[in-house]
Amino acid sequence: MVRPTSVTILDTTLRDGLQIEDAIVPTDVKVALGQHLITAGLKEIEVGSFVNPKKVPQMADTGEVLQRLQSHEAAGVDFFTLVFNLKGAKRAVDAGAKNIKLVLSASEGHSQANSDAPIVQATDRLLEAAAFARDHGVRFDITTAVSFICPFDGITDAGHLVEVLRPFVDAGAHGIGIADTIGNANPSLVSRNTSAVLEAFPKRPVNLHLHDTYNFGMANVIAALDLGISHFDAAMGGLGGCPFAPGAAGNIGTDDVVHLLHREGVATGVDVEALSAVREPLSAAVGHELTSSLSAITAVPAVFHA
Repeated sequence: MVRPTSVTILDTTLRDGLQIEDAIVPTDVKVALGQHLITAGLKEIEVGSFVNPKKVPQMADTGEVLQRLQSHEAAGVDFFTLVFNLKGAKRAVDAGAKNIKLVLSASEGHSQANSDAPIVQATDRLLEAAAFARDHGVRFDITTAVSFICPFDGITDAGHLVEVLRPFVDAGAHGIGIADTIGNANPSLVSRNTSAVLEAFPKRPVNLHLHDTYNFGMANVIAALDLGISHFDAAMGGLGGCPFAPGAAGNIGTDDVVHLLHREGVATGVDVEALSAVREPLSAAVGHELTSSLSAITAVPAVFHA
C-alpha cells in the first residue's frame, strides 16, 4: 500500500479535548478556540456532543457552539458532533448539524459503561438515530470505541469489530472511525484490526482516533499511513480522554501529528505557526499545561526528507 501524500485531520479539541476536564469552559471561549483552529487551516472540527448534560456537563452548550461557528462552512470547514441515541440526533438536527458521528462500543464491557446497554441494544438505538439523520439530510459516520483494546474485556477481535460495524455500513454510514479509546494499542494490533476493516468495507473512508496513554500514538499513525489511511482525529495539546474508560489518557496532539506528517512529507493544509498560537489560550481555558510533545518545545526541528 502506498502512503498518502496528504492527510485530513479532524480536530477534536472542543469535544474530546474538553469533555473530561474539571473546568467547564465558557461558550465564548470555545467559539474563540474554534476560530483559532480554523485560522490555522483545519477543515474538520468536532465541536461537541449531544449527550446527557447531567453526565457530561462540559458538553451542555454544544448546540450553541455549533451554531456560532457555522458561518465558516462557506469557507469549506466541516463541523461534527457526537450522538449516542435518537434524542441526541434530534438535538443535532435542531441545531443545524450537517455531520454527526454515531459512537458504539466494540466490546460488551465498555458498552455497558459508556451507554448502559449491551452492544445489540446500543446498535438498535443508534440505527434509529441514523435513520433520523438520513431522513433529514444529515450525513452520519459510525465510530467504534475500544476498537483495539478494551479496559474491561481485553483485546478486540478483528472479525468481531467488522461485524459490529456492518449494520451501520448497511444503513448508509458515510465513513468509519475506529478508536483506540484507552491508548494501549500497538502498531501491529492497529495494523491487524484496521486492515480487517479496510478489507471488509473497501468503499468506505476510514479514519483513526488514537490516544497516547503509552506513547504509541505516533507509531500508530505511521502504521496506519502505511495502510493508506489518510484521515486522523487529534486534539490540540494532547488533551482528552473518555470518562467511561478507566486509564484513558489524552488524544494524540494535533500539533504533534501535524509535525510528524510534515516531516514525513505528508501535507495537511495546516499552518504550524498559526496552530501554535492555540496553545496559550487553550491552556488558560483548561487551567493547566498541555501534554503534547510540541507544547514543551520552543524550537521545532527542521524538516528532513531522505
